[in-house]
Amino acid sequence: MNILIILIPASISLGLLALVGFLWTLRSGQYEDTDGDAMRILMDDDGPLE
Repeated sequence: MNILIILIPASISLGLLALVGFLWTLRSGQYEDTDGDAMRILMDDDGPLE
């Protein structure tokens, strides 16, 4: 039962760390260009072989 004294704060801190990371990616614009990623996979960037 004493392990809960360690595990509960550890899980809360990891959850808050994940939330801060997610909010940081939102604020830096990581999810704004969803169509560009879908089209970029279709583009053929390979040049002619020599």
